[in-house]
Amino acid sequence: MITVVGAGTGEPVGADVLAGAELVVGGRRHLDAAAVPETAERIVLGPLTPALDAIEEYVRKERRVVVLASGDPGFFGIVRMLAERFGADRLDVRPGVSSVAAAFARLGLPWDDAVVVSAHGRDLRTAVNVCRAQPKVAVLTGPGAGPAEIGAALRSYDRTLVVATALGSPRERLERVTPAEAAARDWGTAVSVVVSLDERRALGPVRTLAGRGPGPAGWALAEDAFAHRDSMITKFEVRALALARLGPRPGDLVWDVGAGSGSVAVECARLGAAVTAVEKTVDGVQRIRANAAAHGVDVHVVHGAAPTVLAGLDEPDAVFVGGGGRELPAVVTACARRARRTVVIALAALDRVPAARAALADAGFDVDGVLLQSSRLAPLPGDVTRLAAANPVFLLWGERPPASADEGVAQ
Repeated sequence: MITVVGAGTGEPVGADVLAGAELVVGGRRHLDAAAVPETAERIVLGPLTPALDAIEEYVRKERRVVVLASGDPGFFGIVRMLAERFGADRLDVRPGVSSVAAAFARLGLPWDDAVVVSAHGRDLRTAVNVCRAQPKVAVLTGPGAGPAEIGAALRSYDRTLVVATALGSPRERLERVTPAEAAARDWGTAVSVVVSLDERRALGPVRTLAGRGPGPAGWALAEDAFAHRDSMITKFEVRALALARLGPRPGDLVWDVGAGSGSVAVECARLGAAVTAVEKTVDGVQRIRANAAAHGVDVHVVHGAAPTVLAGLDEPDAVFVGGGGRELPAVVTACARRARRTVVIALAALDRVPAARAALADAGFDVDGVLLQSSRLAPLPGDVTRLAAANPVFLLWGERPPASADEGVAQ
């Protein structure tokens, strides 16, 4: 068996656990703090492959191995790699208190409604977008993905960052800072976890499902679910297909350009994505914020005209373009240059389809589209029903080919 012991935020590793161990693998601070037998070989964890190869040699000879890890090694920890390499039946896992559990305990907050995301050795943008979308997030940090980088990305968001350093050690410290304050500091290498809080919603409702919750029971909401001006809103039939093509999900960033009432932005946020809505009118900005608040989601609203204002925004995974007028080709081109996955455009004027299609194709997207024509049930006198035709809308979309998406988008 390989004994895997969680240490660092819980009780120290006892001598009884290490007794008879012939190989002990762990971080330097864990090895220094543990009662490692003098006869045991020690391996300081760095690159995983050499450590796993050494463990395999000992396991093959049926010699006892102990792996020391931080907190709960089954929670974004080494248990996954060990189980993949040696099989779960060879592991004797003894979890400690995870850094996430310890951080929330120090804060006196429940965390069954928190979203936990790892930025250790992973793309930071996923963690940042989850922090933008969710009111309570714990981020497991790593080199180049610490409090300063998270703070810099969240400068324009109403968030409090709690930086937990050296949890479980005499140097343990928790600091509440604004994103700007976090961005301005060098935090060193001892950060255990960063908690991102929307203080207004830090205590969420009682849950039966951990994490961000089950998501909305439905989407493509009726137009009367949103405040809008003179029926200037993406109709629910169009919105349904647009959402299907956008594919908003937790960890994504979606732009809603020419957002109007913000119905698409709000629906994407309800499905877990971080959303930036771009709107050039003052009353439109206010309407989007009111609709987001009414649906309990966080939509970042940028007041300005596309394409000029788009240059200052972070790269999106998907973009919905609902307006543009004569500037539409330039708007689509700007969006296509930045979108990592897809751009969806709703067009009432058929004359604008060729230019929009060409802009997507020129950016290397695979382009498709459909003319949506629907008729809704409408009552007539005498308790009968007729079909009332809605205005046809052309929905155009471009998808970046997988190879192109892997290589990155043009800057």
